[in-house]
Amino acid sequence: MSDILVVQNLSKSFSSGNKTLTVLDDISFSVEEGASVSIVGPSGSGKTTLLGLCAGLDVATSGTVSLVGMKLNALDEDDRAYVRNQHVGFIFQNFQLLPTLTALENVTVPLELRGEKGFKPKGEELLDRVGLGDRMQHYPSQLSGGEQQRVALARAFISSPKILFADEPTGNLDEDTAHHVTDILFNINKEEGTTLVLVTHNMELAENTERILQIRGGKLVADRKSLTAS
Repeated sequence: MSDILVVQNLSKSFSSGNKTLTVLDDISFSVEEGASVSIVGPSGSGKTTLLGLCAGLDVATSGTVSLVGMKLNALDEDDRAYVRNQHVGFIFQNFQLLPTLTALENVTVPLELRGEKGFKPKGEELLDRVGLGDRMQHYPSQLSGGEQQRVALARAFISSPKILFADEPTGNLDEDTAHHVTDILFNINKEEGTTLVLVTHNMELAENTERILQIRGGKLVADRKSLTAS
């Protein structure tokens, strides 16, 4: 299989007064199509910054990111947004659902923004798959945290993304709910054959992926197969 994500000598720095803060320092790795990878490390280690650079949400100070065959640093903001819209799904810790839309409307928003038609049945099918077939017309305020994250999961898969970026997807959930959401995420991801890049500080969650990248102090300090990888 070919690589869907290639990170080469990636660094990210910020200026703070007369000082320069280096958040990521010369990181390189690649991810094959269909693989699942976790990025782990303590708070402040640069995990979320790295995820944002990989997804084209931000630009690096130096180094390159190639996503689905396109060098993101060579693209302007609009072109990076187009790449994300066409190829990328996102799951966030805080769900990021639109409060004025129903569960079904939240799920189908990405396809509506792309100008596609006839997307309602696919949204309904995905909500069924995450166990919310009877909650389609509920608003986020009428759903529990676990239910909101399952809506977010359905939304992430609605556009059949080639790669899914998940940032602490169970961070706001209790342990039992987190396990349930994790099972749904990995089951759908496997069924769809989507590449998964997951940021977490939870090693138990990380072991669900095939490979684990460990970040410490902005550097990549380990790259190993997970204990559960076959």
